[in-house]
Amino acid sequence: MLLNGFFGTFKDLISLINEKSKSIYKNSSFYEKKISKTSEAEFHYKPSPYLLSSITNYQNKKYKIEEFNFNEIWNNQAEIKQYKRLNNFFWFFSLDLKSSKKSAQKIILNWINRNSRYNKESWEFDTTAKRIISWLSNHQLSYNGGDKEFRSIFDHMIQKQTNHLINEIRNSKNLENKIIGCSAIILSGLCYKIDKNYLNFGINFLKKITKYSLDNQGFVKSRNIKQQIFFLKYFILIKEWFKESQVEIPDHIEETIYYLGQAYAYFWQNTQTNLLFNGNNISNNKEFDNYLKRLGYKFKNDDKDYGGYTILRNKKICLVMDIGSSPDFKYSQNYQSGALSFEIISNGKKLISNCGYYKKENQKLNQLSKSSANHSTLVIDDNSSCKFLKKKNNWILRSGLKITQKDIKFEKNYWRISAAHDGYLKKYNSMHERNIEFYPEQMKFIGIDKINKRKTNKNYKFEVRFHLEPNIKLMKTQDNKSILIDLVEEGWKFTCDNYEINIDNGLYFGNKNSHIENQNIFISGISNNDEEIIKWEIKKI
Repeated sequence: MLLNGFFGTFKDLISLINEKSKSIYKNSSFYEKKISKTSEAEFHYKPSPYLLSSITNYQNKKYKIEEFNFNEIWNNQAEIKQYKRLNNFFWFFSLDLKSSKKSAQKIILNWINRNSRYNKESWEFDTTAKRIISWLSNHQLSYNGGDKEFRSIFDHMIQKQTNHLINEIRNSKNLENKIIGCSAIILSGLCYKIDKNYLNFGINFLKKITKYSLDNQGFVKSRNIKQQIFFLKYFILIKEWFKESQVEIPDHIEETIYYLGQAYAYFWQNTQTNLLFNGNNISNNKEFDNYLKRLGYKFKNDDKDYGGYTILRNKKICLVMDIGSSPDFKYSQNYQSGALSFEIISNGKKLISNCGYYKKENQKLNQLSKSSANHSTLVIDDNSSCKFLKKKNNWILRSGLKITQKDIKFEKNYWRISAAHDGYLKKYNSMHERNIEFYPEQMKFIGIDKINKRKTNKNYKFEVRFHLEPNIKLMKTQDNKSILIDLVEEGWKFTCDNYEINIDNGLYFGNKNSHIENQNIFISGISNNDEEIIKWEIKKI
């Protein structure tokens, strides 16, 4: 233990020294000279700003640039989040095109005068990438009508920042930021014909990213639905830039969009619901649906088993279950230990849910949102089925689990999902097996959770939790055998005959980086036998 602590401290020290060395280099005249090597290429292709509507939050109200306070706009005292927003220039998309071009270009010049050399805050990787995309996409304000001197300065700064991205992209730890960085490099390559260096670099690096981050189905190895949609948005954006600039679209882009679209159809278009598994939160994908429709994209996926999830549905009811093994630790930043957890959607409303993911830098809440207890699944002795290790500001996977069996049956009048995992095998010599049956004609779910002990083991407590969205009302019946669920114009009854059932309060993280109190139904007991069978039922009344 002492030795591990020593090596951990030593590793941190080496990491700190490396970071310091990199910082000194990037602030040196050598680095300034390196990234300042630019050409006299002209701003050739001018992308349409509306193509960014899938990425940016467009507002109905458009602001005039004259409404901004020029003197305070680059105030370094602003909060970090706000400061990044100011420096990435995505707020340009909210400006009225009737705003003064001179004022917009004055702001850009002001920024350049303050930040022409690299500095850590305003040249942060993702901030720089977004700034390039915004400056180029908002050319009607940022570039058009500028004099020769301004245009020359602008062109030079675009190339200089792109050179910085190329230099830094391998060091970026965040996968999404790498995608944004590639997008900015590719856009620079399309806008400025510089011997195709930018274009080739961006496309080739994008290939590398997809190779190590997507599985054979084209689904992200992190198993994060939100990340999958993020990928799709940027790949479509890149394709549309190629189309609009009349440059041949690389086969890799077309192929990747096909597979990413398969996943999008499976998880969102088939359910029209935000499924709260493995890093996902509530988001409005209907706007993205409209975006796809306008551009002529159609995706379809009727698989029953995809990406480690299964979805069984008809016109009224939908059952979704996590039946996938945990990812490799390299892709586990947003993974949650919710193996065999499930969600039920009835007429577009969540009947049973998971609790969502808390990503903001609050270690306690982030860790809590990753726990098995925050998912509609079984928990043994207050322990999660996976273990996590704290690394800087994230909890990554230390020990995962494997799905050891799965079976799916889908017929008109009978559904069944059966699966098991080994997440509790090492510590408790036990396997968790879950079987859920659904009878559509009776609108009835019958669930069986089994704890199978591989060896004689000491007794331990267990809980099976069923989480609900906030504001859903619960009421326990007088016989203490059932719980009534009031689901907006629908009534459901939860029953468990052989174990105690109760109602508990918890935290819901469905809305991004926020939490609110919710309730859950939980079954609890003590495991005394080699096989523990917990049978429950959810029926519409």
